[in-house]
Amino acid sequence: MRVLVLHGPNLNLLGTREPEVYGTATLADIDRMVAERAAALGATVSCLQSNHEGVLIDALHAAGAGDADAVVLNAGGFTHTSVALRDAVGALQIPVVEVHLSNTAAREAFRHRSLLAPVAIGTIQGFGPTSYVLGVEAALAAARG
Repeated sequence: MRVLVLHGPNLNLLGTREPEVYGTATLADIDRMVAERAAALGATVSCLQSNHEGVLIDALHAAGAGDADAVVLNAGGFTHTSVALRDAVGALQIPVVEVHLSNTAAREAFRHRSLLAPVAIGTIQGFGPTSYVLGVEAALAAARG
């Protein structure tokens, strides 16, 4: 089983960007955590971060064309704004789990609405880097049926 872990805009700044909100773990730390958990579950992960919406959409299209069995997606700020990303997720025939490091429902009002939640199989948020680990577990469980 193969899981694509997609990190959206500004997540390359983890560890230094607003540590009071996002913690001190770096993106490399999170990628390592998800790879270790996936391996323990007999799967592999491919991780990609981009600040560009089209790159994320292209990666979702490739995943749906056979590059992955499931997707874990933290779309960052695109979660609340990108209809195009929502449409790409909605077009997939593989499970997509939306994840967030922080609890978006406890933050600014504009973060309370996710355009992705209606087309993802579920959302995990508010547990810091563990949100990603739980997302990988959920994505694999869904992909395995």
